[in-house]
Amino acid sequence: MSLDDLARASGVSRAALSQIETQKTNPTVGILWKVAVGLGLPFAELINEPVSTAAVLRRDAAQVLRSMDGKFESRPLAPSGASPLVELYELTLAPGCVHASDAHAFGTREQLVVLDGELQLAVGDATYALGEGDSISFLADVPHVYENRAKKPLRVHNIIIYGR
Repeated sequence: MSLDDLARASGVSRAALSQIETQKTNPTVGILWKVAVGLGLPFAELINEPVSTAAVLRRDAAQVLRSMDGKFESRPLAPSGASPLVELYELTLAPGCVHASDAHAFGTREQLVVLDGELQLAVGDATYALGEGDSISFLADVPHVYENRAKKPLRVHNIIIYGR
């Protein structure tokens, strides 16, 4: 795939992709997600390390991804590459946090379980209010938005299942 092809498929400029490819800049988490979508790959495959027959991920060894404002974080709950088509995360949203997610690759599903707090989820034109213990499964190949309107932190388990 050429840089021009990847730029069109991912929505990331050719110049930005070139800077990443030549290691002149480090991509943000958002850019990495867009590149994964453009390539039709699970996000974990971009940062994949070889995994043996068993892999352990210690809580303090997990690479937590944080938004620039520090209000949103995503902590992997399984070792990178443990399952090529499934990723498992714990999402934490500070009070008032709104996190917009670009569409994932076609056929990708997300399953969310609210552990603590209240989640307002927008998927396409639909909106869902979920409380502690509630869960939802949805097609994530459209833009979606996670929002914490409450005054306490929100914790959610997020399972991403890729369609390929």
